[in-house]
Amino acid sequence: MNPIFCAFDTPDPVAARGLAMRLAGHIGGIKLGLEFFMAAGPMGVREVAGDSGLPLFLDVKLHDIPNTVAGAVRSILPLEPKLLTIHAGGGPAMMEAAAKAAAEAGAQRPKLIGVTVLTSLDDTDLAVMGVNRPSTDQAIALAKLTKDCGLDGAVCSPLEVTALRDACGPDFTLVVPGIRPAGGDAGDQKRIMTPGQALNAGADVLVIGRPITGAADPAAAAKAINQEIGAR
Repeated sequence: MNPIFCAFDTPDPVAARGLAMRLAGHIGGIKLGLEFFMAAGPMGVREVAGDSGLPLFLDVKLHDIPNTVAGAVRSILPLEPKLLTIHAGGGPAMMEAAAKAAAEAGAQRPKLIGVTVLTSLDDTDLAVMGVNRPSTDQAIALAKLTKDCGLDGAVCSPLEVTALRDACGPDFTLVVPGIRPAGGDAGDQKRIMTPGQALNAGADVLVIGRPITGAADPAAAAKAINQEIGAR
């Protein structure tokens, strides 16, 4: 399986659909986030994911009281995402309610992925927020909680992959943003690795956006990353 899920950072379903069609065959799936979902809604998601035939990672990072999150998960199930994110910081009751709602889809249930520490945050940011432990320790604690609550995996930075793999075992899906090819612009990401480094550390899914979508030839950029990691 190709581990690359390309992040489409656009609110425009026409642009997203065109990009998906160009990248089909060169990536493992597409990631549509909150900006896109708020602009285009479920219909836009269906248009982009359905026409391309690519697996969908719906990254809306649900975070609310348990009943509301469970209801949101049920509303999303008809879109058949392969991966769906919720914030681990929402607590055990919220995550358990989400897992129970996702199970209603049976074999078509999405993998629920808990968001641990956003890759735009570092230790200084966490301290300002009242979290007085390093980002890696915080990510490990939240990942363990995520697993205990019945979720399938966690989002973490590349620098936390090895620690989370050791803490949560081989069957826990690690979704890793903050991926930048060697020599690429880090942008607003503070904790980054190259695709090959992240896979060697134990990542399962590589979330790559601007290095592909911002390239003059997105398909060529995706092919180059595939060659680096040996994906087909």
